[in-house]
Amino acid sequence: MKPWRLTLSKGLIMAYGMHAAMDTYIARPAEKEELESFHTEDYLNYLKTAKVVQPDDNWPKDFNLGGYDCPIFDGLLNYCSMYAGASIDAARKLCNGQAEIAINWSGGLHHAKKAEASGFCYVNDIVLAILQLLRYHSRVLYIDIDVHHGDGVEEAFWSSDRVMTLSIHKYDGMSFFPGTGDLNPTGPDSENNLGAHHAINVPLSDGIDDEQYIYMFKTVVGKCVEKFRPTAIVLQCGADSLAGDRLGRFNVQVQGHGSCVAFCKSLNLPLLLLGGGGYTPRNVARAWAHETSIAIGCDNYLNPVIPLHTPYREHFRHEALFPTLEQVLPEPRANRNSAKKIQDILSHITEQLRFVNAAPSVQSQAIPPDLTGMKQEVEDRLKEERDEINHVRIIREEALGVAMEF
Repeated sequence: MKPWRLTLSKGLIMAYGMHAAMDTYIARPAEKEELESFHTEDYLNYLKTAKVVQPDDNWPKDFNLGGYDCPIFDGLLNYCSMYAGASIDAARKLCNGQAEIAINWSGGLHHAKKAEASGFCYVNDIVLAILQLLRYHSRVLYIDIDVHHGDGVEEAFWSSDRVMTLSIHKYDGMSFFPGTGDLNPTGPDSENNLGAHHAINVPLSDGIDDEQYIYMFKTVVGKCVEKFRPTAIVLQCGADSLAGDRLGRFNVQVQGHGSCVAFCKSLNLPLLLLGGGGYTPRNVARAWAHETSIAIGCDNYLNPVIPLHTPYREHFRHEALFPTLEQVLPEPRANRNSAKKIQDILSHITEQLRFVNAAPSVQSQAIPPDLTGMKQEVEDRLKEERDEINHVRIIREEALGVAMEF
C-alpha cells in the first residue's frame, strides 16, 4: 500500500479546511515495549535487521517476509513504528478523554499476525490500539469494512470475551485473500472458552450495492451493540470495498461507505477510525476525506466539487467528490448478493449472538501510567509551558522597556 494515497487524502482534507476543526498531532514511533505487547521479540528484531532483497514468492520466507505481498525495504521497522505509534496514541486520546473520536488513516493493517507479516501488513496497529483501549474500557467492538477479512485481529482476540470482532468482507473460498471469514467458525469450539461466539463474519459476494451494504451494516452492528454492550468501538475503514477498487469487486460508493462511519458515530461511544486497504488512491482519498468530515460534523457543508486548490487535483480524474458508478467502473458489475443470501446471513448472526453471554464485568482498577508511551506527550507539555513562560517574560520586559537581545 503506497503512501501516495495518504498524500492525496491529506491534501484533500486540508483543501476543504477540515484540519482547522480538529486537533492534529505529529505521530511518534511506537516504543519497542509497546510493539512487544503483541508481536514477538524475534519477529521485531527481524523487521529491524532484514536485508533488502528482490521480492520473490518461489521459496519459503522467514516470517513471511520478502514476497510481493510483504517485501522488505529500507526503514521497514521505522515505518511500522510510526503508523503503530499513531494508532496507540489515538487510542490513548480516547482513554484519557482528550477526544471522542480519533483518526489514523495510516493505520488499519489488519492482516499482520503475532510473528508473521501478511497481506501488505507487517505490524498490527489495530491489535496494539485495542490493547490500549482495554486498559480503560471493559469491552471493545472491532468492526472491519475492508473488502478483505480482518483475520489478524480476529485471531489475536480469538479467546477473549472483552473484544468482539465483526468483519464485513468478500468471501468466495480460498480464491480471494486471505481465504477465511465464512459464517463459521464463530470463535473457539469449546463453550468453556471465553471467546466462543465472539467472532462475527459477514461473507459477501461481488457487486453488493449501497442499499444492501448499509442495511446489512446497520442491522448487524445494531444487534452486536445491543448484545455485547461495548464501551468503545474501533472501525477499520478499508477503502478497497469501494466500487472501482483495483482489488475489490463491490458496488459500494463513497457516501455508502461513509454511512458506516456515521452510524458508528451516532452510537455515542468513544470511536477510533483507522484506514486499511484501498488500491485506487483517488477513491481512497475521497472516502477518507468524506469520513473525516462526518467525524467532525461538517459533511453536510462540503462542496461536492473538489476544491480547485487541492494538491494533485488532476489525479482525481473527475472533479466530483462523489462520482457515480458509471464514472468509477469501466463496465457494469452484477450484484451476486440475493435478498435471500442477505437474510440468511442475518439469521445466522442473530442465532450466533443468542449464545453470547451477558456483557462481562471487569473490575475497575487504577491504571498505572505508561511512561514509555506518555513520554512524547510530557515533552510536548513541558515545551508548551516553557514557551508560555518565555512569552510572559517578553511581554513584561517590553512593558518595562528592557532591551531585547537576540
